[in-house]
Amino acid sequence: MLTSTYSIPNISCMHCVHTIKTAISSLDGVDFVDVNMPQKELLVEYDAPASDEIIRQKLEAIGYPAG
Repeated sequence: MLTSTYSIPNISCMHCVHTIKTAISSLDGVDFVDVNMPQKELLVEYDAPASDEIIRQKLEAIGYPAG
């Protein structure tokens, strides 16, 4: 299992947190998602077929690109 942390500069409210958690959790291979709003960070634990590239693409698609 891989663990990645992403900086998401435009997290500003609980709606952002919910949107990100829902989108990333829906990806095949993602086992755990945590969003830290004060630190503007996303923590993801995943296995294949999920990948760093797929997670970053999903974040971009939903309007929360990783910094």
